[in-house]
This record gives sequence, structure tokens and C-alpha cells, in this order.
Amino acid sequence: MIPVPLLVCVMGGWCAVYLADTLLKLSSTHRIRYESWLASRGLMLSPFHVRWQTTMFNRLFAYCARINPRAQYLWFNSGLAFGVVSMAGSVVLLAKTLQQTLAQMTADDPRRVGGQQALQVVIPGVNLPTSQLAYFFMALLLSGVIHELGHAVAALREQVRVNGFGIFVFVVYPGAFVDLFTTHLSIISPTQQLRIFCAGVWHNFVLCVAALAFLFLLPFLLLPAYSTGGGALVTEVVQGSAADGPRGLSVGDIVTGLEDCPVSGVEDWTGCLSRLSHAPQTGYCVPGASLQPSWAHGRAFKRLDGTMDCCSNNSLTDLCFSYMKLQGKNSREREYACMPVRKMVSGTQVCRVDGDCVDGHAAHARVDAGHAHGVCVTPSLENQTRFIRVTHPPNTHMLFVGYPPHLQYAVSLTNFLPRFGFLHLDLPVFLETFCKYVVSLSGALAVVNSVPCFALDGQWMLNALLEATLVTVVTDRQKRELIGFFLLLAGSALLAANVALGLWMVTAR
Repeated sequence: MIPVPLLVCVMGGWCAVYLADTLLKLSSTHRIRYESWLASRGLMLSPFHVRWQTTMFNRLFAYCARINPRAQYLWFNSGLAFGVVSMAGSVVLLAKTLQQTLAQMTADDPRRVGGQQALQVVIPGVNLPTSQLAYFFMALLLSGVIHELGHAVAALREQVRVNGFGIFVFVVYPGAFVDLFTTHLSIISPTQQLRIFCAGVWHNFVLCVAALAFLFLLPFLLLPAYSTGGGALVTEVVQGSAADGPRGLSVGDIVTGLEDCPVSGVEDWTGCLSRLSHAPQTGYCVPGASLQPSWAHGRAFKRLDGTMDCCSNNSLTDLCFSYMKLQGKNSREREYACMPVRKMVSGTQVCRVDGDCVDGHAAHARVDAGHAHGVCVTPSLENQTRFIRVTHPPNTHMLFVGYPPHLQYAVSLTNFLPRFGFLHLDLPVFLETFCKYVVSLSGALAVVNSVPCFALDGQWMLNALLEATLVTVVTDRQKRELIGFFLLLAGSALLAANVALGLWMVTAR
């Protein structure tokens, strides 16, 4: 559900702005001065929408349009080809996304349906953490500015005047725009129009690829100051989480392993947690003499899910372990022992069966001699719960008992380890996170604006494409416009269905 405090702040802020704007415009003493102040600064206010327009960047756009005309001709022709292909690709992607959304809505367990969707509706405070809002808005604004820069430079190359450039905020989402002289735009050829209309999505695609390349090269660019491959560095621990506490993880700790799964980076951390959550619980080799039967702490009892427990519910240091006890020459019976967990598992090797606990010199003896060499004991936990030792030297193991994904959400990690003490831990995190948001949002803008939909770039791209290709096949202009109208109607319906169902999936579940 949408957080009520966030909704109240957004609605209250916009109501206050609109109320002040209305009162000033109705005031007989302040109206003229207020409206002239808005006009002189290029400001326009309307409900949930504010925009600023200026001509100060027109010279910059004109300068960019004069750089290497031959190269720019090839550049914007490449953008034209990309825009035409992306129109078809965006429709296919939206159709696939809609199919996945409908499958998730009708499934009993949506998590098991299909894979990760390429496009998702993003609502700040709902499926976007508030700690990530700065990255989101900066990346969205940068993507919008680069998009409009492409339109402006392409327009000037085709002798279309640029009236101005501006930035707007709609509800909470920032964006940018360019104001083109429509008379110039209407008299140039459809191919020239197509170069201008496709330039926005083309530059979004290029920005996406550039951010992706920077993300890939980031370990090499930061190599003099930061190293990778030595573990996953903890940059944040959620207060009150399973990883918090005196014997938990701290900012600056380097995680090098989860049980017997080595961790050399964040990807290994995620992979190890996924593997441990799906694999059977790991066992530990302990001396047989250290085992105490369950009756020493009370008889073992069955939980509601069918698993066994043998420790007191209020015990914070003990854990119930199960092991196989030799009853005769051939019979073995499962026993339970309540043991001090840190003492029993610290420094011990992992195992699956008792045979894993017999060293090489005594391998011939196996477990025929009872528990003389060692016993493989396994924590007796609820079905989805796991016991995990987190290695972060030089500290002792952090012991985690719970659902493994909870541990993943409890900490923030990075692959970059500072080589010098004065280096900030958050610099690589900032660059990495920002690049990921640029890749995601710039790519999303390229896809969405390519859709043949009313009021988006796709509308003008489609109209120009039809005029450039169908003029000899369908000579009647009204028929071409009718074809374009129905194609735009279908594309708008497809996009609207994705947005509506995406909002429902995000807010209702």
C-alpha cells in the first residue's frame, strides 16, 4: 500500500503551492507583479505541475549542432534507424510485460510465474526505498535532459528553431522539455522530422550504453584507490535487524564466507544466500563426548510444522541439534541435544554425514567406534529457517538463525575495498548505484517514448514514418492519418493497460 505520511506530504505540499498561486492571482494588489515575476523567470504553475523554461541554453545547442556536420549526419541517421526499430521492439516488450503481469495476477504464487519483468511501475516510497530517492530523481532528470538535448541539436541541424529549454516537476517526477518552432517543423520533409523525433530515444539508448560501460569499467577506473575480489564490504547495517548487535556485522567489516561458501564480492554473497536457503541445513563436526542427550534439558518435542525442538523457548545461547546415534552394529537412531551454539560450531568443519567428520588417518575406522572421532550434528530448525555462520575476519563468526533473505536485506554491501584508510566507503557505492539507475531509467525512457502512443515521441515518430513510407502506396492523406490513428490507439491502450495493471500490482499487493 502507498505510505500515508508520504501521500499526505506530497498532497499537502502541492495544495499549499496551488493555494498560494491562486490567492496571489486573485489579489488586486499583487496579481500584476506576481504574474510578471512568473513570466520574467519562465515559470508556469498548474495543479501538481510546475515548469521552468529559458533560452539561456540556445547558444549551447547551436554550438553543438555545428560540430562536425558529416559525423552528426551519420549520428542522427543511426538514431533514425534505431527509432524505427525501437518502435516495434517497444510494442513487443510491452506485450510480453502485460502477459507476465496477467499471469502473476491469476497465479496462486506470483513469485513462481515467469522471470523478472523488464518494465515495472516505480512509485517512490512503495517499491522504491526512500533511501534511494536521490539516485532515482537525479538519474531521471539526467535522462530527461539528455533526451531533450538530442531533440534540440537534431532540430537545429534541420533548420528548425528552438524556442527554449525547460525543466518540470509533475507530482514528484522531474523531467525536461524543448519548445520547437512548429511552423519550421511542419515544412521540412518527413525524413528530417523523423531524425528530430527519434533523436530523443536514440540519446537515451546511448546514455544507457555509456552508463553500462562505465559500470563495467568501474573496478578498473577505481583500481588505484579500491580493490575488488577480497570479499564484500559492509557499508550499512539496518538498525534492529538480524545483522545488528555486538556480535553482528558493523560498517567496514569484510565478509569472506557464508558457511563453506566463499564470498569474494556482492554477487557471491547473493548466490551463497540463495544456495543456503534452498539446500538442506549444513551440519557441523563436534566431538562425540561433548554431546548431551535431550533429556538433560527436557524431552524433545515436535513443533507445529513437524520439526523437532529440544531447547527452552527463551534460550538465547543454546540451540537444538540432531544427530545419528549408533544403537547397535547396524541400527542408528536420531537423537537430539540442546547445546551452546557458539561453543559447538566455532572453528568446526561443515558436514552432511558422520563420515565427513573422520580425518584421513582414521578413515578406515569410520563411525564403527561410536563417536570417538566426531559426530555430524545438524541444527533442528523450522522448515524455512537456516543457521548460517558469517565469516568476517578478524572477528569471530556472526551466527544467524532465520530466513536467509532477511539477512540479505539487513545489510548493504559493496565489492570495492579501500586501499587507504582515508578513502570514503560510499564513493564506489554512489557511483555504482547512480550508474545502475541511469541504465534502468534511461533505458526505460527510450522504450516508453518509442511506443506509438498519443502525447509521446512515438506519436510523432509514427506519423513521420507513415508519411515517409506510405505516401506512394496510400496516396490519400486522410487514409494515412486514419491508419496512424488506429495504430496510436492500439499503442496507447497497450501502454495504459501496462501502467494500470502495474500500479495495481505495486499498490494492492
